[in-house]
Amino acid sequence: MNTASYELLMKGAFIPAMPLVLDADRRFDEAKQRRLIRYYLESGVDGLAVGVHTTQFAIRKPEIGLFEKVLQVSIDEMRAYTAQTQRPILAVAGVCGETPQALNEANTAKRLGYDIALLSPGGLSHLSEAQMVERTRAVAQIMDVMGFYLQVAVGGRAFSFDYWRQVCGIEGVKAIKCAAFDRYRTVDVARAIAYADHEIALYTGNDDNIVIDLLTRYRFGSGSDEMTVVTRGGLLGHWCAWTHTAVQLFRRIKALPEDAAVPKEMLELAAAVTDVNGAFFDAHNRFGGCIAGMHEVLRRQGLMDGIWCLDPSEALGEGQNEEISRVYAMYPELNDDAFVKQFLEDYPKY
Repeated sequence: MNTASYELLMKGAFIPAMPLVLDADRRFDEAKQRRLIRYYLESGVDGLAVGVHTTQFAIRKPEIGLFEKVLQVSIDEMRAYTAQTQRPILAVAGVCGETPQALNEANTAKRLGYDIALLSPGGLSHLSEAQMVERTRAVAQIMDVMGFYLQVAVGGRAFSFDYWRQVCGIEGVKAIKCAAFDRYRTVDVARAIAYADHEIALYTGNDDNIVIDLLTRYRFGSGSDEMTVVTRGGLLGHWCAWTHTAVQLFRRIKALPEDAAVPKEMLELAAAVTDVNGAFFDAHNRFGGCIAGMHEVLRRQGLMDGIWCLDPSEALGEGQNEEISRVYAMYPELNDDAFVKQFLEDYPKY
């Protein structure tokens, strides 16, 4: 990746996982997709992750054939914004599947100009850890890689500490997104990063623990052998709605002095954000409505026309709509409805 993108990644970036915008016939709505991307950019995000779980893995199916199209539209909008504002945007491409598929997707992303590949382990439980390490090494030969600890509930698997040590030994691995939704496994990743022989940025994907992750400093060893790791940024599906407010919260956390005590307000916000995420992600129904839930929030704000997914069976979970209404009423300071309203009024000028 280029120097500006690398510095942004290492400093710590705010990266939403981009949803896919469809019309009522479940066809790709390019115009509304471009508008949604512009909303994220105007909200102040540092990057966008495209082709990831939130974008729906089904875009890769031959009968749908949207993988390259969505990546192209997205990076076109990012480039246009950078040309207009001179503000660099980190372009992250989701890459998945066994090694041949992953290499093909990485080549596509690289050709289109993406900075780094978020390499998903989903659906590969039949592969050994050694095979997964070699898969990572192969993709890293094409482009820089962000490793990915995906929670078990949505298709991930548990990995050993030794696996993460080996992944962190690959020069092309520049970051790890930890979305294990598990404190023990999150510490494993932080420890592996601490003892890597090159700089690797830890990113939170733990949508259930966003604020605490961003406030936490991991310390390993003592004295001259002490190693510390902080969560530098996040790549989160949760951040694809109420984005402008979330960016502001992220900036406040990043601005806290390194040796300062954590303000009580931040701990209260941490609990509120987790409660909101439970509704958005349909935690009570084992995350079955996580994509539809994010769509519903965007629909309520006018950024989507409906909650349609490529798979008609993907819908809100039982009681999820009511839960979203509850957190909307309970935490009004966390939504960005006023910003969205103004953005939609102004959008034609962009």
